[in-house]
Amino acid sequence: MKTIGLLGGMSWESSLEYYRILNETVKARLGGFHSADCLMYSVDFDEVEALQHQDKWDELTEMMIDAAQRIEAGGAEILVICTNTMHKMAPEMQAAIQIPLLHIADAAGEAIKAQGLQTVGLLGTKFTMEGDFYRKRLSERFGLNVLIPEEADRERVHNTIYGELVKGVINPESRRAFQDIIKKLEAKGAQGVILGCTEIPLLVKQADVAIPVFDTSRIHAEAAVDWALT
Repeated sequence: MKTIGLLGGMSWESSLEYYRILNETVKARLGGFHSADCLMYSVDFDEVEALQHQDKWDELTEMMIDAAQRIEAGGAEILVICTNTMHKMAPEMQAAIQIPLLHIADAAGEAIKAQGLQTVGLLGTKFTMEGDFYRKRLSERFGLNVLIPEEADRERVHNTIYGELVKGVINPESRRAFQDIIKKLEAKGAQGVILGCTEIPLLVKQADVAIPVFDTSRIHAEAAVDWALT
């Protein structure tokens, strides 16, 4: 088994899910007392959140490169960033390390194509929904048409993530709002929806939605196990 390096803390609520999924998946596949061979470097999300909303992405890139290099130095053989938004600087991070970076959008794209879908909705932070680093990758590498919510709905999703989910707050009213937003995307042609923030699966499950849901936390973690056991 190869060693998986996890870059977490953004937020720790979802990083906890990564650790759980990694170990449950390894146990399910290998049986016995097996668990994941992994290590994690977890950052202080307060500093990350502040820099994100101050639009200081250069400083964040330096921080993420430093974290990636620490993980590599610790003995990891692959890098898994336990958040969607911070893949914004994935190219710079990959250029600064020798081990491969397992991109979350690639894992999601593979899962979507495996179901034969062409058009999907994307929920995430405003940085993920409105930027091109995520949608463009899905379009160019997997030929997907990616829809995002209207502006007011993007604001609601973003504020729920930062105001509730990263703090571990699960609000049934927010779940209903997300369900309504997903229905609007479905009406626009979305055949499935990407939960493109690793906290959203804490709130929205497949049972809550009529169309296929792509839980990026689980998809990413399971792809890491696939790699580690190959």
